[in-house]
Amino acid sequence: MAFITEHPSHFNHLDEMSVREILININKEDETVHLAVRKVIPQIEKLITEILKRMKEGGRLFYIGAGTSGRLGILDASEVPPTFGMPDNVVIGLIAGGDSAIRKAVESAEDDFTQAWKDLKTYDINKQDTLVGIAASGRTPYVIGGVREARKHGILTACITCNPDSNLENEVDIPIVAVVGPEFITGSTRLKAGTAQKLILNMITTSTMIKMGRVKGNKMVDMQLTNQKLINRGSRIIMDELGLDYDTARKELLRLGSVRKVLEDYTKKFDKGKNKRRD
Repeated sequence: MAFITEHPSHFNHLDEMSVREILININKEDETVHLAVRKVIPQIEKLITEILKRMKEGGRLFYIGAGTSGRLGILDASEVPPTFGMPDNVVIGLIAGGDSAIRKAVESAEDDFTQAWKDLKTYDINKQDTLVGIAASGRTPYVIGGVREARKHGILTACITCNPDSNLENEVDIPIVAVVGPEFITGSTRLKAGTAQKLILNMITTSTMIKMGRVKGNKMVDMQLTNQKLINRGSRIIMDELGLDYDTARKELLRLGSVRKVLEDYTKKFDKGKNKRRD
């Protein structure tokens, strides 16, 4: 029996379509993805709730995957430190074949059932942590072996897949199964399945970081000031929050090093001034 992600495309003769027809039809398929993700929000919520319990006690979030799935996990993990100011060892993405597989496929790396656990052990993964296996097909040995072994060791496991009743789904505590159907190009899960996985990963880390206190209102107050664009953004957040002019806001941001520190510093000054007036 073929998995849904391997079913023939709803479209044929792609090579005979005009560029406009290809684009319109890809977009038509993509419109179905958010509906599939919406159906699994209860499972995503359950996972985030469990991640938060562990992360507040010092736990970490691990992603494992192969190919596109592995790259998406690494992308999501790598964006957490600059966006939310978290250390780079809180959300960790691992890919079958190691870092070289991020850019170039490593032959047969995903077919090893034992390698993921070896990779995870180098990070001293433990019961405080959470492991999410990402595999569109739900049958990738690297991912299945990793979550299976982690679960044996009492580690909370989850998965993001796009095939129902897969081996991966049956190996984890919290399965997230976003059924997006056949791909525009038959079997090319970098398309709809990859989009669904990215949307779910966005939800997981964004919600987790918000609830970990890394967002104030709707602002990234802990973002790293790694370039002029982010310094400018941080300065404008301070302007909006404190009513300062741009030059003063920028000067204070560079002096203290983060939006949060500037806001806290000015709050302390304001409170001191209020107390003095009362005296």
